[in-house]
Amino acid sequence: MTKAIDAALQAGERIRRVYEDPEADFQVERKADNSPLTIADRRAHEAISALLKAGTPFPILSEEGRQIPYAERAAWTELWIVDPLDGTKEFIKRNGEFTVNIALVRRGVPVMGVIYVPVKEWLYFAAEGLGAFKVEGIRALGAETVDDLMRRGARLPRQEERDAFVVVASRSHSTPETEAYIERMRQAHERVELRSSGSSLKICLIAEGKADVYPRFAPTMEWDTAAGHAIVRVAGGEVRQADGGAPLQYNKEDLLNPWFIVFPHAEG
Repeated sequence: MTKAIDAALQAGERIRRVYEDPEADFQVERKADNSPLTIADRRAHEAISALLKAGTPFPILSEEGRQIPYAERAAWTELWIVDPLDGTKEFIKRNGEFTVNIALVRRGVPVMGVIYVPVKEWLYFAAEGLGAFKVEGIRALGAETVDDLMRRGARLPRQEERDAFVVVASRSHSTPETEAYIERMRQAHERVELRSSGSSLKICLIAEGKADVYPRFAPTMEWDTAAGHAIVRVAGGEVRQADGGAPLQYNKEDLLNPWFIVFPHAEG
């Protein structure tokens, strides 16, 4: 856990240097799926890879890493799944809603997750047997231990009184299926409130107890969800496939996720 947190914070620092530099050229390139890639993505990937490779025995599956054949990955029972900069579109827009995502996956199940929000200086982390936590106002690990962070942070979920059923909706990826789901929620609940957010922060809203459901009827990849999935699982929730209710699985041959719904309670 310490290595993953340190890697996320160091990656966040590299991203922040680019983001806060008024002279910085984001050098936007296009990946194979036409999504954007910046120098900040690359620098964050380098920081995470260096720390995790030096400090842990597990292989790394990263959005910015090389494409690894499934024949090789299929033998991995434990691995890191990493998105060095989740929300590159939000980064380019300079709205601050982008994250660093690191998850440890064991036999297809995310068992540990770290999400760092560099601009807001928020750190989410969770592991089976440990609990889920949010720490605010953190830029570097320093001499702090995980126990120190647990004492400093807030355990998730936190109880929040509200008079509406809160649905998390993607700011950039609304679809007819999402709109239909929201309409069903409006018919089932007296008052429905929509909350939008970028990147994996949407799953964090569920883990924190600030929202009741997050439907995602649009494409995502495993590295988009693995860290958030771990955090929401440990906080008592689950990420389930929209068409059958089974939890999302990881390190599949096809790294594209099926459509899913995030619930704050494991039973959905």
